[in-house]
Amino acid sequence: QVQLVESGGGLVQAGDSLRLSCAASGPTYRITYAMGWFRQAPGKERVFVGGIRVDGDVTLGADSVKGRFTISRDNAKKTMYLQMESLKPEDTAVYHCAAAARIGVPTEISEYEYWGQGTQVTVSS
Repeated sequence: QVQLVESGGGLVQAGDSLRLSCAASGPTYRITYAMGWFRQAPGKERVFVGGIRVDGDVTLGADSVKGRFTISRDNAKKTMYLQMESLKPEDTAVYHCAAAARIGVPTEISEYEYWGQGTQVTVSS
């Protein structure tokens, strides 16, 4: 079993910053797992934001987050982070973290075995 718990969401204004955390636990979790962030806006599909390998190599998703979002992880703490800068109203979504029992970062939802419940991020204009 693997448990993933996101935290750090909230209501912010456009231009603000926010850092999300995803803490992993459970007897079968391995630090070698690839970790990913997804987001789901109201009425829309869940989309890949980005992910990170155990060695820190990052894959980002949509061009809209490149240059604004940074992903990192602390393997000793079994925690992944999503640092979001210059937030925009269109970043409003529920942000989910996920873990995949593989080294490389998957970009498809179906390739992740474990999911967190999500944390709400709301950006007001």
